[in-house]
Amino acid sequence: MEVDPVTCVVDPDDVRKAIRTNTKLIAVVHGSNVTGTVQPIREIGKIAREAGIPFLVDAAQSAGHVPVDVQADFVDLLAFPGHKGLMGPLGTGALYIRPGLEERMTPLRHGGTGSISEQDVQPEFMPDKFESGSHNAIGIAGLAAGAGWILKKTVQALYEHDQMLCCTFMEAVEGVEGLRFFGPQGIKNRMGVFSVRIGEMDPLKLADRLENEFGILTRAGLHCAPLAHRHLGTVGSGGTTRLSFGAFLSSQDVRYAADALAAIAIEKRA
Repeated sequence: MEVDPVTCVVDPDDVRKAIRTNTKLIAVVHGSNVTGTVQPIREIGKIAREAGIPFLVDAAQSAGHVPVDVQADFVDLLAFPGHKGLMGPLGTGALYIRPGLEERMTPLRHGGTGSISEQDVQPEFMPDKFESGSHNAIGIAGLAAGAGWILKKTVQALYEHDQMLCCTFMEAVEGVEGLRFFGPQGIKNRMGVFSVRIGEMDPLKLADRLENEFGILTRAGLHCAPLAHRHLGTVGSGGTTRLSFGAFLSSQDVRYAADALAAIAIEKRA
């Protein structure tokens, strides 16, 4: 499905037009790990609900950063890892299933529930139906601690902090010749993920300079998202250099990163 060439936002009406008689699922990445684009899941979810099609939201990049209301957003399935915005350890995550939808779903793995050991298949009751094998108890304890911190701070407050950092960065890099960032050019439909390029400079070289000269850690490359980079036109030139904002960064940190990028851009022009 096509997206806006600049913002990378999906038009909900295009989703409606794409529905066919054999459509089984509508899946949307809520927040892009490449462009920081936040998709209009409420509008898309309403279309899915009206069509009677399950709506899956991949909240890997947004859970803990961007408010999500599974009822108001018409979300049937919400998937997310624990090690990103929820601040838990690697190897954790969760899948929310709208009550009642589990009756239409079958597990991919069987065995090891411990609840009905005499059966070699998963029981029908929740959550055991979709939880085979031993749980990562230590990881879950870590995830609970991260989620508890977020609940104390509130997702809304963390979201407002993220939006402030976005505005700070965009204002700081505005007018820097040779420097560009992808995705929404304003605060609408955006979260704190910025993929940048400086002219034709190799993204890996830019990341290396940011780390060694300024102490700024970024991630360069295709970010496990070659299709997104194909849309941006960066798949054949090394991708981009990505900066990610979080709850523990300040506006001063973001301005420092913007100043570093500006200094490199000025040097490249010279």
